[in-house]
Amino acid sequence: MTEGDMEEVISKGLKLVMVKGIVALGFVLTTNLNKFRELEIEAKHVKYERPPRRYEIPEYKEGMKVCESDEKYLRPTPYCNYRVPEIIALANHLGAFKKSDYEYAKAAFDFVKRNVILEFLPMDDVRDTLLRGTGTCIHKISLFIALCRAAGIKARYKLYAPIMTEAWYDHLVGADPLAQQWYNAMGYFLLHGEGEAYIDGKWIVADVGPTPERQAAQGVPITKFGEDSIGTWFYAVPGTITRVESITSVGFGRKLTRPFLKLFMERIAKVPLARLNQSILEQIERGKKIIEEAGGEEEYDRKAREKYKPMMIKPELLERRPGIRFKGE
Repeated sequence: MTEGDMEEVISKGLKLVMVKGIVALGFVLTTNLNKFRELEIEAKHVKYERPPRRYEIPEYKEGMKVCESDEKYLRPTPYCNYRVPEIIALANHLGAFKKSDYEYAKAAFDFVKRNVILEFLPMDDVRDTLLRGTGTCIHKISLFIALCRAAGIKARYKLYAPIMTEAWYDHLVGADPLAQQWYNAMGYFLLHGEGEAYIDGKWIVADVGPTPERQAAQGVPITKFGEDSIGTWFYAVPGTITRVESITSVGFGRKLTRPFLKLFMERIAKVPLARLNQSILEQIERGKKIIEEAGGEEEYDRKAREKYKPMMIKPELLERRPGIRFKGE
């Protein structure tokens, strides 16, 4: 079986999960119409203020080097067009074509993981993500991949349907019954994942999604370049892991789904998402304090790795909805 065939088979698992999500979400919408009307009124009072960007974008200069290959995993793809001045300038600033592939990819990983803050919003291109300084995990993965490809390093998406750990689930939805229904439905077709960079003959995983502060707030180790977050930060629904060149390969961002997701996020889910985005900022602040009290990031991570034990998936839990909760063994 070729790599392309393998991707198609695994993608069917994701598609099945997403179909279930559409049905589940429809049920939530139709059984909570009055609540959604109340949320429309509440939207006038619930505000989320995007935090200032954590970095300055380097100045682009004519003649800066960039990969011009159209080979698979090197070429631009939808939402991951790296051949724009801002991405090229940042790639050169991070050491593209000067550092070794490993050192450069690690620099790109550190930049995206530490500087781009999680915000739930509609999908747009990597240039928009860089200019804004926020985005979903898919935005962040796309930016990492774009920076790698700009430097001539093959990079791809590793995507899967996620199952949250107990602490992360509690933080996101808390005790709000509607929020729990919302996540349980959305969880069917939300995607999470990592980027993968091809270096020295092997694919190296890069989970740029969680900032160090957010991982500290959850009491887990701060994942590094080459470390997979599956089992630490998230779990993957079995049979849904897929590795693709473009997010459109799994239906994400296509013409049929893009308008629906945009409408859903900007109108129907405006208030819950504003609350969620605000809670992420609060989590970041809490994580900062935890790291400071531990004596710095390295010391926090050392202590976290001493205490932390990866949680095992209980088979009986896999049959439940995505709002699964795990306890450590």
